[in-house]
Amino acid sequence: MAVVTDLSTPDGTPDDLDDLVLHLAGVGVRRGSNDLLKGVDWRVELDERWVVLGGNGAGKTTLLRLAGAELHPTAGTVHVLGERMGRVDVFELRTRIGFATAATGNRVPPDEKVIDVVVSAGYAVLGRWREQYDQLDTGRAGELLKSLGIAHLADRTFGTLSEGERKRTLIARALMTDPELLLLDEPAAGLDLGGREDLVGRLSELAMDPDAPATVLVTHHVEEIPPGFTHLLLLARGEVVAQGLIDDVLTSENLSAAFGQPLELERSGERFFARRRG
Repeated sequence: MAVVTDLSTPDGTPDDLDDLVLHLAGVGVRRGSNDLLKGVDWRVELDERWVVLGGNGAGKTTLLRLAGAELHPTAGTVHVLGERMGRVDVFELRTRIGFATAATGNRVPPDEKVIDVVVSAGYAVLGRWREQYDQLDTGRAGELLKSLGIAHLADRTFGTLSEGERKRTLIARALMTDPELLLLDEPAAGLDLGGREDLVGRLSELAMDPDAPATVLVTHHVEEIPPGFTHLLLLARGEVVAQGLIDDVLTSENLSAAFGQPLELERSGERFFARRRG
């Protein structure tokens, strides 16, 4: 297991802040008597692609909201893109982050055109109103839709899309502003086998693009890990089970510890599969 050593000053500021996209030190999030996260240390560097893996209630979405500057920790320190939470204008910080989540999709007006869902990210709004976009904006939106295989849906309304088409539209939207950090919350959830495999392939292409932003992808399933992702953080009951390079961390033993049952991990090429042992 490869766990990164913490390098920070006494006030929680990392010495190598310029090289880090995310830095969490001793982070906890508490709601009432429940610890959603506890004692989390985590560092994400500029060229890394991370998967956050764990079962229901493990704290994955809470961790992603911290990374997206949508939530403040109860304990510890969080630095996002070099800025310390609690000492930065989060509204300005969020413009540097691409966030694709089902919650965003639920807020998109069903009669909104796909191209408008994507291009409106430039104004951080959902639903076009009176804002104006130039040809450069619409051209970029079109290229992103093309890269995700849905350019032909540009003039369709969001409410008529399949679940997989919606997921890809939201990823295009998250990339629209050329973010420094891309956060993907269970992008393959609810997809059928064909839709999942298509999306995994496209996320793999994105992960292998050296110009793509640092990326964090949350999932429940090892089958949804795209080739090209470099690191893994395993969570269980709000605590880190293991973290580091995928090849070091993703083992049957660590999976069993994270999910609380005996699991057998299998690998085929660059893809992973898991089943209950025995």
